[in-house]
Amino acid sequence: MLPRLLSLLLLLLISAFTAQAQDMLTKQSGEEIAVKVVEISPTGVTYRRTDNPDGPLITVRKTDVFMIRYANGTKEVFGTPGGARQLPAVPPAGPAVPGDELLIDPTVNLSGPRIGFTVLTGGAADKAREDFRLNPFLTQFGWQFETRIFRLSSGLAGLVEVVPLIGGLEQGKFIPSLNALVGIRGPKGFEFGLGPNITPAGANIALAIGTSFKVEDVNFPVNLAVVPGNGGVRFSLLLGFNYRRR
Repeated sequence: MLPRLLSLLLLLLISAFTAQAQDMLTKQSGEEIAVKVVEISPTGVTYRRTDNPDGPLITVRKTDVFMIRYANGTKEVFGTPGGARQLPAVPPAGPAVPGDELLIDPTVNLSGPRIGFTVLTGGAADKAREDFRLNPFLTQFGWQFETRIFRLSSGLAGLVEVVPLIGGLEQGKFIPSLNALVGIRGPKGFEFGLGPNITPAGANIALAIGTSFKVEDVNFPVNLAVVPGNGGVRFSLLLGFNYRRR
């Protein structure tokens, strides 16, 4: 009787020691597995299950592991439950607009095509007819280069835009222009900017207002630019799309 009792006690001690010697792996899904960790690489965790110590080595992706609690009582946490990414805490400020992704680097570069038209009025229309034989209505084709240089927690962002354009192609003309604007975009997408406008007719100041709509990863800007000078005013309406340049 006594030898059987001693054998039972020894078996219980061995079981208790084995239970204490195992590691506990917790996955992002919340599943817990009793394991013996063999190796942790930069991309994965390799282990054997304690309920099958002679079984094969199993490797899981590190991104699928939430935590490992080792047999000595220490633990190592690899991520947050559910695989949620830890991003900078920037409070949301209205709907998503171009460049409002939560990024560690506040600088965002966007580029894309622009199309539209320009209407000349007053002396500007007369000068276009006399010097360039242009009708006061001409199409515009070009490209937008935008850099977001900062974004506040309120959602207000500072922008620099360069927009080269080619006008008058529908009239068989090649009229280049260059616009360089410094502006502000609000948390709901409304924006305005001010900067030089350079054409063969001379240099003036352009004032632009507009808005941007974001659909998935593509932005759709719509802008109205006003350029006074040469005895009249030029009105340009431009629209297009752009995307983030990596």
